[in-house]
This record gives sequence, structure tokens and C-alpha cells, in this order.
Amino acid sequence: MGKADFLSPKAIGNRIKSKGLQKLRWYCQMCQKQCRDENGFKCHCMAESHQRQLLLASEDPNKFMDYFSDEFKNEFLELLRRRFGTKRVHNNIIYNEYINDREHVHMNSTQWETLTDFTKWLGREGFCKVDETPKGWYIQYIDRDPETIRRQEEQARKKKQDLDDEERSAKFIEEQVRRGRGDKEEEETPVFTELKRESEEEKVAFNLGASSSVAGPSKSSSALGASALKAAASSSAKRKDTSADTRGEKKKKSALEEIMEMEEKKKKKQSVRLDFWLQPNIVVKVVTKRLGEKYHKKKAIIMEVREKYGAVVKMIDSGDKLKLDQNHVETVIPAPGKQVLILNGPHREREALLEGIDEKNFSATLTIATGLQKGKTVSVAYEDFSKLA
Repeated sequence: MGKADFLSPKAIGNRIKSKGLQKLRWYCQMCQKQCRDENGFKCHCMAESHQRQLLLASEDPNKFMDYFSDEFKNEFLELLRRRFGTKRVHNNIIYNEYINDREHVHMNSTQWETLTDFTKWLGREGFCKVDETPKGWYIQYIDRDPETIRRQEEQARKKKQDLDDEERSAKFIEEQVRRGRGDKEEEETPVFTELKRESEEEKVAFNLGASSSVAGPSKSSSALGASALKAAASSSAKRKDTSADTRGEKKKKSALEEIMEMEEKKKKKQSVRLDFWLQPNIVVKVVTKRLGEKYHKKKAIIMEVREKYGAVVKMIDSGDKLKLDQNHVETVIPAPGKQVLILNGPHREREALLEGIDEKNFSATLTIATGLQKGKTVSVAYEDFSKLA
């Protein structure tokens, strides 16, 4: 029987049936062929081309599984990065968009059995931030592209420059207000003159507050009036100074000053801790299983740090050199009395002496051995220091 014509009803029906996703159990990942029904899948399995692919896969099955796993991981992360960026999103939403492509790599051909296993693996390897909720697993992509980091630093620098401009404007306005208040107080300050009379018969009069009194031409009364005027002037000056101090104390901070203080506190907190901690000449332990049992849980010395997050390490047992990410290693805690290097926090890159270990708080007591704070005792978390080589 010949093949149906392109515009025949049968050919059109076959094209309609082949659109969209088909059943996964009738898909052959090795041949990348989707069959429409059980009979078609049976015929495909008996075909010579399928048998040849099975023979190739049987020679090295791990090679093919690793290839499909890498393809699945790369395409999944690329979709997550382009579609959602660094937003937190449900893993099932990303997977549903990923499988819309008919030519996608199916999960049953990878090393992960379920989407949950794949999500947990992404979190362990440091590709994404994952967290479990009653609604399921959520995932957030970690963007470590140098161009993105440079753009973020540029935005932070621009924001700081804008904040500095606002701060200068606020200081200028405050200086103008202060000068205006000073001129006003100088105008309101009374000027006192010496009490004199031109003739002996002229009466001397002075006003104390709301009341007024007239004294005779005697010298004692004039002296009394002068002293009273001086006392009144001194008391009024003291009251003004006290009121000015009270106004200064009661003056509240402006909204701009509060925002500036909050930004400075945030900058101080962010500057204390960094998201990279690798340093040369420290001892670390390999925790990834991707390199096999030969290197798993074995100690190594960091020889060189590359791009902040990667390092070249030398295995202590075998002497082999490996290039690892910081998520593939962990710090090593030596015995008390040994030298360590602080890797993160306010005392970063300081050498110290391990005094004791606090197992309840997952921290250790260190005595700083270098710098201006030499001899100071601090408490540092396990992950923030490591043994010196």
C-alpha cells in the first residue's frame, strides 16, 4: 500500500495526531523517536536501527546517562535563567514549560528519578537556592555571571553617588537654616547701656518686666537699678541658652537622615560577610561525590584561588591536583592549640589560635595572632575558619 497523499484526510489526521506531547512510555530516548501507540513502539523496538543503538549503549551505559543528565540540567537551568531570572518560583512550573518542547530530554533517561530529587541535587551543588513548603519545592537561580556581578556593582555605586548628593543637599539646607536662626537670635538680643543722668535734678527711671518704678536722684538708687538690670539681663540670657539646648535635644531626625542611617547599617552588615571564602594555604575536605570514592571525604590543600569561587587543590594523600568549586569542599577544624585562618566575618584573613570548641553553638573560641587586634579572643562559626597548611 502506497503512502497517503500530503493533502489526503489520512495524512492530515496523522499530522494532527503527531502534534503536541505523546505518552512517555512510547518514547525512545536513544533514538529520540516518539511513537503514537503501542503497536508503533513495538515495531520500532524490533527495527534494526534501534538494535544498533542498544548495542552502543550497552558498551558504556554510564556515558550515555551522563550525557543525557548534562543536557537535561543545562536546558533546565537555561530556561530558569532566561524565563524567571533570580525570582523564586515553583519547580513544577519550570518543568511544565520545559516539557512543552517535543525534543526535550526526558527525565527517565537521566540519573534523577523524580523532579524532587533533581531539585535537591541543584541545591546541594550550589546551582540554585531551594526550599520546601507545604505547596511543594521552590527554586531560585543563583546568577554568578561576571557581567551580571559587574552590573550590580555599577548599580550599587550609582545608588551610593545619588545618596551622597542627597546628603550634601541636606547638609547645605541644614547649614542655611542654622545661619538663619543665628541671625534671628542676634537681632532679638537686647543691648544694655550704662545708666547715666545729665543733671542732678533729673529722675532715674527703669522698667523691670511688666512693672515700673521711679527712684529718686540718690546714688544708692541708681546703683541698685544698674545691678537689677544686669541681673535681669544675665537671667534672660541663661533662659535663652537653656531653651536653645532644649530645642536642640528635642529636635527629631528627618526622614532623610533615618534612611541614610539604615543604608549605612545595611552596608556595614553586608561588608562584614561575603559569599566567597576560599583562601590559599588552608586545608579543606572534599565533600562532592562526583569525583568518586577516591577523593570523597579526603583532605586537600588549596594551592591557588581562581575567580573567588574556584580553587586548584592538591590532595594530601595522593598528591593529585584538582580544580573544584567552593561548594565541593568544606572547612577543616583542627585540634585545640593549632593555627587557623579566619575566612569570613569582621576578622577575615586573620591568623588565629584555636582555644576551644563550643559544640552547642557550632562555633569555636579563637585568639587572634596578627594585626592590630592581636591577642583578642573572638567566637567564630565552624564554616568561617579552617586549618592552616
